[in-house]
Amino acid sequence: MPDTPHDPAARPAGPPVTDGMPQEILELRASIDNIDAALVHLLAERFKMTRRVGELKAVGGLPPGDPSRDRQQVDRLKGLAESAGLDPEFTEQFRNFIVSEVIRHHERIAAEHAAGRLKGELPPLDTYA
Repeated sequence: MPDTPHDPAARPAGPPVTDGMPQEILELRASIDNIDAALVHLLAERFKMTRRVGELKAVGGLPPGDPSRDRQQVDRLKGLAESAGLDPEFTEQFRNFIVSEVIRHHERIAAEHAAGRLKGELPPLDTYA
């Protein structure tokens, strides 16, 4: 039997290959795609919550950022990252990226509120809660 690329015996033993890509890689990529989709949906939900926080801050005259909470969150997330086997520095950078976008949104919401363009009625802000 000749040793050619079309000869099944000539291929090294291993997982099945589809279009030159091992099946396991294709399966892992499908899982990665599903996780990416879940992350996008989770981020969308997170931004819905942070938008509401921005509206409440604007109505209450609070600043867009809260450095004390930020430090607590960074510490908490770095601890979670360590226990999950994820690089804590990456986690902090990822969070900073997200929070910088949230702050930008909060600043825009505050400007809309100041200009009288904030849509929707908000309940009174209870600063004692």
